Amino acid sequence: MSDLLKPTIDRVGLGLDALRRAMPPLALSRRRAGPARLASRYAQLVDIPIADATNEEIEGLRLRARGQFLARQEMWDSLGAEIRLNDKARRTTEGGTALADLLSLGARADVVRPVETALSDPGLMSAHAPRHGLAALNEIREDHADDYGIALVVVHAHIDIGWAWRGQGWISEVPEKHWEAFHRHFDQAGDILDGFDAFAENSPSLAAARCALLAAGPAPQSRVADDYEDLIDLDPANPRHMRALGNHLLPRWFGDYDQLELEARRTAARTADLWGAGGYAWVHFDAIAVDPLVLRRLDVPFFLEGLRDILARRGNQHMVNQVAAFCAVTLAQPRYAQAEIAETTRELRGALAWILRNHLREVHPLLWGLAAQGATSGVAPMARDALMVLGRETALARIATEFERDLRLGMRVVFCHQGVRIEPIEG
Repeated sequence: MSDLLKPTIDRVGLGLDALRRAMPPLALSRRRAGPARLASRYAQLVDIPIADATNEEIEGLRLRARGQFLARQEMWDSLGAEIRLNDKARRTTEGGTALADLLSLGARADVVRPVETALSDPGLMSAHAPRHGLAALNEIREDHADDYGIALVVVHAHIDIGWAWRGQGWISEVPEKHWEAFHRHFDQAGDILDGFDAFAENSPSLAAARCALLAAGPAPQSRVADDYEDLIDLDPANPRHMRALGNHLLPRWFGDYDQLELEARRTAARTADLWGAGGYAWVHFDAIAVDPLVLRRLDVPFFLEGLRDILARRGNQHMVNQVAAFCAVTLAQPRYAQAEIAETTRELRGALAWILRNHLREVHPLLWGLAAQGATSGVAPMARDALMVLGRETALARIATEFERDLRLGMRVVFCHQGVRIEPIEG
């Protein structure tokens, strides 16, 4: 394994320079102490491990590379078997990404990536988008007609290429030729998927692919709840399905706020044995991050109970960092300060205190960086190294702000696997 893939966790003290860079200007302006006093008081007073490479990333790289290797070596029987094995076993990363999906992603990368590149570059004509790779994949699928693992690779290749043609703009901005290509690829994916039954195969991945096809369906509003109910019933332990449901129930997709609230409660009831109230929070999680107006209908006590149940039952550090960044960074955006939702926002942001004290044991900078980048509209995607720096500083800023009173009293805050210690400075 290369050094880039090795998990690295360093202990970092929050010294003066890091504190000054990380602290929000408002937090500093509230202080009566000047910079010199801060320099002597806060240097090296926050000590927390920083995970620069997490198991989530390492596992993702490994599975994608494995899928790509098997496809390049034309080891299709092995690839199909590994996808089906991981799918039926519901194996996921800590963050809930299905290992079967990662294998499929790697296996189709050599076919999808050139098409996405051609269609995303204004200097390249869409007519030049390569097609031979997809034709070869379709032939391989026909040779393995009963293998739904191989079928999933081809289905998602069609879906990915369909979205590449569609682009991310408004419908009115999509050229007719591109719109037709989008529907053609989704139709082909649907035809392949029709040859398999998710429940008969005991396959969450087949059910998830069916949900992915909603974007091109003739009446997605009438299918979205039922299709996602099938998926979640097949794999209730995976939060990504519930998060996707909430996002697709937004008015900008296939639902409305009333339906979102209803399905969140129904999902919570069906998954209560695994998640407690967590299902309610998971269905709302991405929806809130996309659309602040979701907060107008949110049952705040139920949502906060859900967050507590999630972290109590599945509180790995990936999830803890994700929820902490949601409360600390996502909800700190100006769009959540609208008068009609400001009180709800304040209550949700208040959860950060118990998350840091009861659950956070290390910082995953990439998650905080992604949250911080998502809070900045109109900014081009950042490289991983830049995201890591941004995430590290953002996380340290919020931690220092949360423990400000203790730091001002001259205490030292230490995070470890056993919990958080607030202790006097030695010597």
